[in-house]
Amino acid sequence: MRRIEIEQKSKQEVPPFLQPFLWSVNIDDLDIDKDKIYIVNQIFAFGDMMALAWLFRTYPLRELKNVFLRHGMKIYRRAGFYFVKEVLLNIRKSFDPTKYVASRFGHFE
Repeated sequence: MRRIEIEQKSKQEVPPFLQPFLWSVNIDDLDIDKDKIYIVNQIFAFGDMMALAWLFRTYPLRELKNVFLRHGMKIYRRAGFYFVKEVLLNIRKSFDPTKYVASRFGHFE
């Protein structure tokens, strides 16, 4: 029983101020570990500075890079994609941005 209590106390909840950036679900239903791919991509693509600060306090940098590189979602604007890739995560390797950038936001020739 003590183990269950410890696990419940250590579970971090998604704060209410993030709801506007995670609009497709109720934040009360989110788990920061199980729903990490959704949370990270949504906040990178749509979050403000406060949301980004929370993201970097909640997840280690290597984990954020891993989610971005391996589980990208096609929800980014072109400029936002490059901001996350090169400024926030300092990823210098080249890779195909069409996996991330929604076509209505910009074309890649």
